[in-house]
Amino acid sequence: MSDVIATLSPEEISEIEHEIALIPRRDGAAIDALLIVQKHRGWVSDESLRAIARLLEMSAEELDGIATFYNLIFRKPVGEQVILLCDSVSCWLRGCEQVKARLSERLGIGYGETTADGRYTLLPVPCLGACDRAPVMMVGDELHTHLDETDLSVLSPEGAAS
Repeated sequence: MSDVIATLSPEEISEIEHEIALIPRRDGAAIDALLIVQKHRGWVSDESLRAIARLLEMSAEELDGIATFYNLIFRKPVGEQVILLCDSVSCWLRGCEQVKARLSERLGIGYGETTADGRYTLLPVPCLGACDRAPVMMVGDELHTHLDETDLSVLSPEGAAS
């Protein structure tokens, strides 16, 4: 257990233990525990994952299977703002590929990459649940709908060249 204490902060451990107390099985807090560490660190490193698994009394392989299944658990460093661009059928039909091309041009990155200044990471997502307002993307916690590749004003001017 000392490796858990050495890897996770007291605050992270306390928050995870709180979640564990709410459910009948320790491993049932897996997603919450991963999100807690990600909230504090921005992503979940291999070392953090192993410490979480030990705290939850499960194998690192089991926990990694959960972490890699959910596209909002980041297993490598990401930018300050994560841009999730929906590439579902609805968004594709309404022009998400053109939006992606413009985003990539403006930010100088492709899917899975982070801008040199560490500000943005661009990731595809299979659905954001706003098909009637396609194409859509999330920047951080904000949903942006009816996107147009000619107007990406949702990105702050200081964050990317026009």
